[in-house]
Amino acid sequence: MPDVIQRQLDQALGGDRLSLARLISLVENGSPLVPHVLGQIYPMTGRAKLIGVTGPPGVGKSTLVNQLIARLRDLGGKVGVIAVDPTSPFTGGAILGDRVRMQDRATDPGVFIRSLATRGHLGGLSLAARDAARLMDACGYDYVVVETVGTGQSEVDIMDLAHTVLVVLAPGLGDDIQAQKAGILEIADILVVNKADRDGADQLVAQLNAMLDLARDQSWRPPVVRTVAAEGQGLDQLLASWCGHRAWLESDGRLAARLTRRAGRELEELIGRQAATRIIAAAKQRGVWDQIVADVAAHRCDPYAAATRLLGDDSP
Repeated sequence: MPDVIQRQLDQALGGDRLSLARLISLVENGSPLVPHVLGQIYPMTGRAKLIGVTGPPGVGKSTLVNQLIARLRDLGGKVGVIAVDPTSPFTGGAILGDRVRMQDRATDPGVFIRSLATRGHLGGLSLAARDAARLMDACGYDYVVVETVGTGQSEVDIMDLAHTVLVVLAPGLGDDIQAQKAGILEIADILVVNKADRDGADQLVAQLNAMLDLARDQSWRPPVVRTVAAEGQGLDQLLASWCGHRAWLESDGRLAARLTRRAGRELEELIGRQAATRIIAAAKQRGVWDQIVADVAAHRCDPYAAATRLLGDDSP
């Protein structure tokens, strides 16, 4: 690993925020040095408590996160925030809307806020978010809050990152119907009805509780917490609900079992990605890639048979 990257890593682990920011940029840009950096820090990870915040646009996720940062700081720990923003069509970077709304926390030396661009990833998270969270973890951040981009339809990736997932909804936006269509209620550990001072809040809470009554798995029933994040209302109850879920996770080996399942899924993903890259590169080197692609495009070969050819397996 180049000396300059090693110095950045050493400085980041020593508390230098600029070096941490540069390492996260390395991760976000997909540098080939990322496996070397992650290999060094991985034994230092696993200590941070990861909180995911997701939900449809316009429900006040960023305002809620801003208030949550303050409550977590009151517990005495350092807080890292990953705000996954839509990709700028001009620069390919994050639009930074969430970080703009958190500026009053950004000057706190115990808070580190980083925006990441989705760059076309449809799971509600940047592909770099997982490794960025690991860097924050290794650098001593006790809590890492990950706010998803807020598409409201495909944000299930947060389940494979956060220990506790907050699904934020709000009355008057049709979010109860959207949530049922998208299935995001199934990923919720805590349901937050934000802007609860608006008309329709009681109806939304009742609908959510009715849906929870139909759930098959009742080992953990997500609490429905009312908040008015802009006024700081309901945040104490939300923090208490998070502490309750954390205690439940840590009992009876539930957290260890969840982390084991998550590690298996991550390995499957990484192996699949690396294998695909190698197979395609080998096909291009042999000069057969363009012909196989042309055969599929011209309907001379179906995609399944083409994939089998590329894998070198002639079996049916």
